[in-house]
Amino acid sequence: MAEDVFADSIGYLIARVCKAHRGAVSQELERLGLHVGQEMFLQCLWRQEGLTQSELVQQLGVQPATVSKMLRRIEQSGLVTKCQDAVDHRVSRVHLTPAGRELKEPVDAAWTRTERRVLGNLSTPDIELLRGLLLQVAANLEEDNTL
Repeated sequence: MAEDVFADSIGYLIARVCKAHRGAVSQELERLGLHVGQEMFLQCLWRQEGLTQSELVQQLGVQPATVSKMLRRIEQSGLVTKCQDAVDHRVSRVHLTPAGRELKEPVDAAWTRTERRVLGNLSTPDIELLRGLLLQVAANLEEDNTL
């Protein structure tokens, strides 16, 4: 039987893990009325409130249109509001509403449950090894590989 280069590749395994993880997180977030990705948006604001859309684009590593769409949906859900910057009136800053702030603990708990599920029966040394390897893989992919 011929070797299946695609199915045996690390990239395919990473894609499978990402898809499964996204599904697990999605189940958790649906209970909170959120879609996958919205918790990342909120995480940025939980760390630092009053970010601009450009700052959210940079922190999330996504396209401006993605942030605009996400912001619109989260704003319609009543979790954030946009306010004009006090100094530069051309800039809007995104702020959490009380409802947005209240989601921090439930979202953190959802991620903790998912993390426990992901790591299952891995030992502490295996978890640390996995973390280090994933950080290196991410660094490899993020560096400029143009020759």
